Amino acid sequence: MKQYLKLDEWSIIEESFDPQNHEISESIFSIGNGYMGQRANFEEQYSGASLQGSYMAGVYYPDKTRVGWWKNGYPEYFAKVLNSTNWIGINVTIDGAALDLAECEVKDFVRELNMKEGYLSRRFTAMLKDGKEVAVEAIRFVSVKRHEIGAIRYTVTPLNFSGTITLNPYLDGDVQNKDSNYEEKFWLEVEKSAEPELYYLTVKTKKLDFHVTSVMSFDVFKNGVKLDIQPNVSEKEKYVAGEVSVEAHANEPITLFKYVANVTSRDHGLGELVPAGKSLLSAAKQAGFDTLLSEQAAGWADKWRDSDIIIEGDVSAQQAIRFNIFQLNQTYSGEDDRLNIGPKGFTGEKYGGSTYWDTEAYCIPFYLSTADSHIARNLLIYRYKHLEKAKENAKKLGFTKGALYPMVTMNGEECHNEWEITFEEIHRNGAIAYAIYNYVNYTGDFAYLGQYGLEVLAEISRFWEQRVNFSKAKNKYVMLGVTGPNEYENNVNNNWYTNRIAVWTLEYTLEVLEYLKANESDRYQALIDKLDLQEEETKQWQHIIDNMYYPYDEERSVFLQQDGFLDKELIAVKDLPAGNLPINQNWSWDRILRSCFIKQADVLQGLYFLGDRYDLDTKKRNFDFYEPMTVHESSLSPCVHSIIACELGYQEKAYEMYLRTARLDLDNYNNDTEDGCHTTSMAGTWMSIVQGFGGLRVVNGELVLRPFVPSHWDNFSFKVMFRDSRLKVNVTGDSIHVINETDAPAAISVYDTSYTVDGHGEIKHQSASSNL
Repeated sequence: MKQYLKLDEWSIIEESFDPQNHEISESIFSIGNGYMGQRANFEEQYSGASLQGSYMAGVYYPDKTRVGWWKNGYPEYFAKVLNSTNWIGINVTIDGAALDLAECEVKDFVRELNMKEGYLSRRFTAMLKDGKEVAVEAIRFVSVKRHEIGAIRYTVTPLNFSGTITLNPYLDGDVQNKDSNYEEKFWLEVEKSAEPELYYLTVKTKKLDFHVTSVMSFDVFKNGVKLDIQPNVSEKEKYVAGEVSVEAHANEPITLFKYVANVTSRDHGLGELVPAGKSLLSAAKQAGFDTLLSEQAAGWADKWRDSDIIIEGDVSAQQAIRFNIFQLNQTYSGEDDRLNIGPKGFTGEKYGGSTYWDTEAYCIPFYLSTADSHIARNLLIYRYKHLEKAKENAKKLGFTKGALYPMVTMNGEECHNEWEITFEEIHRNGAIAYAIYNYVNYTGDFAYLGQYGLEVLAEISRFWEQRVNFSKAKNKYVMLGVTGPNEYENNVNNNWYTNRIAVWTLEYTLEVLEYLKANESDRYQALIDKLDLQEEETKQWQHIIDNMYYPYDEERSVFLQQDGFLDKELIAVKDLPAGNLPINQNWSWDRILRSCFIKQADVLQGLYFLGDRYDLDTKKRNFDFYEPMTVHESSLSPCVHSIIACELGYQEKAYEMYLRTARLDLDNYNNDTEDGCHTTSMAGTWMSIVQGFGGLRVVNGELVLRPFVPSHWDNFSFKVMFRDSRLKVNVTGDSIHVINETDAPAAISVYDTSYTVDGHGEIKHQSASSNL
């Protein structure tokens, strides 16, 4: 774990330059706007270790799956999030010597991610090998108001000399992915142009024909006065640039303003890319850098208005939660229902794909509570639009009906090539079904069930119907050869969570059918006809519900993670010899699979999702049994444990788990942040506070709060959108104060007391501590 960042409530700040931390910082200081994103690579050239990363949402490459032994059903490709045209580059030379922080003495280095206003800044003094010193200040952002625009202000000031400062802004499409096979490059040049006033570059992917056009223009100022420049233009394969040399005296600042429009064929016709880019760029440049930056601040003010969490008395926790919220808001805006939330967001290329079950299990609660309901609805519609692909995926594995949603996907096809995940981690289907319930329960949008929801639920239920088989020995339905959420167990029989979420899906599907039959009879009949849903099928679903097998230990009164779990040597993580953790970096896979150690919440994942079905004693017994054996080596693990620990009154354990998820990347807990931030687990951090410490649930259309203040904090507050209301919840040691910031009244319950919070009204519930 590395703690090298300064604590600050609204910023992430790095106060000295250590090349050993640079790739970690490139991830942490990333910027994005839901349409494109950029790692915190330097604008000037850097010859040290670096992971270049410029990403355009929805643009990917279907790299041919490479495995040593092909198995029927394997996906044809592994989808790679593509490193796209490097649009930020500005080479700098000082009297002919390159500015390169790997080759200079660097002093007074400060890199800051201003989360309140949504920009990245950097300043430093560099001494070149010949003794010349320059001061550099840079600021950049990708606009949340004009989502195809990025802007940079880059200032170089000679300090102890007078000489020639040469600035060379460029667009470089000759890039590759770190995870490319055999250093293969995925881009081909289409067209380019380099003129003194305007530069553009269009590249396309070798497969799928995604086109990306970047259009660039720049201005240069000396001592605040715009220069009349005639850049030397240059072109080479997949590259355009303009070079400007300026004579500067000591302490005379030279500033370059670089504006770039990045447009893709996802949103514009191929013949429209260059004109669209030029038009967008012209408008942005005419507005000017300061106006664009003001727009950025206003746009982020709107985002923080709806999603901020305030923690008093713990700056580390305050910084962490805002960092997590910031990354979520700059990863997904919900404006484009073709997009989803990649596990690394716009911070790295690891894992590939844009969609995992992380979205449904962890991210949807965040967007439900911090944005208009259509944002979460779009995430569900994304899956609805992939239903036919999910049915094809099931057929590829030999099923005659039903839908199996992919573990990893870009367009609905499975593109994950580890067999124990692709074939066996089928519990992902249950998370998608649960997300439909979660959305409808939270928003009250029952119309969604008839419009989209039932079709998905029915096809998932058909899959479960075929995936189980009846065991004569047990006289029960069983599910064989699966991998549960705990990926440190593969190819097990009767994973409790998988069996349970499958049955829950069948139950919920039958409930939805009854609801539609009673309330939307015409739509109900139309869907029965469209699905060709037979009475024999629903009877079979009920039979499975009534006769499913769940492994259980009578002695301990706990659900068993799977058959045979008690055959393992049961050891607590705390009793492992020093140096064994993380086990995924120190043990063989064989040893991990034979151990009792759990990567992430498995049985407890089910108790979290279906919390209304189980009493506190059941949750306590299972938590006390499984948590000591959990190594939390998945970023998705601590949040679930934190939420359940809150419910059980295990306040110190809840806070311990919160810290693991909140500062996972800021402190590089898992020693892997250089690959990118754990974006989807950041939603789990939000859940730990709002659902954990805040105790938020929705029961019978009423928002329920059961909050407490962790002993490490003085007080905290959070905001939630609920139905048509935006509520601010302030929690102190002796009161809970709820303020309605909208016109719409809201029905809420604080512990066991029900209230109606009128439009622009408020309520105060006293003596919160007495309820703990």
